[in-house]
Amino acid sequence: MEELKYELYIGAKPEDVWRALVSPEGTKAIFFGCVLETTFEPGSPFAYVGPGNDGDRTVHVYGTVVDYEANKRMSYLEHPGPSYRDNHEALETRVALTLEPVGETVKLTLVNDLWPEGHPSYANTKQSWPMILSNVKTYAETGKTLDFGW
Repeated sequence: MEELKYELYIGAKPEDVWRALVSPEGTKAIFFGCVLETTFEPGSPFAYVGPGNDGDRTVHVYGTVVDYEANKRMSYLEHPGPSYRDNHEALETRVALTLEPVGETVKLTLVNDLWPEGHPSYANTKQSWPMILSNVKTYAETGKTLDFGW
């Protein structure tokens, strides 16, 4: 399966974009009510936890932090949450987020790769990333998120 790659430019400071990506208030806004639980240390676990199939503490995605440098880059190996796939432990992909200042804007690049053949979440993820990244841009620029009508 091919990698998913997205690049966008955000009219905000790197710190503001980063806050949207990692702070509890930011992730809750952009990831549909989920909070990112981790220490951000390479090798440490992470999980996006929020309302869902298993109540308020549903694990939507979990995995291991690979690389982290605040306001610049983060990568992790991820799995779909246990309530989404019976074989969730076998379904691992990698996500890498990079911020680069470009003039008075920030270029955000997201690459989601290492997809195993036949991964059942590929199509859904391909649709979800543009929505999440649009929320990142809107939130970092305005402090608000998009209303997707849900």
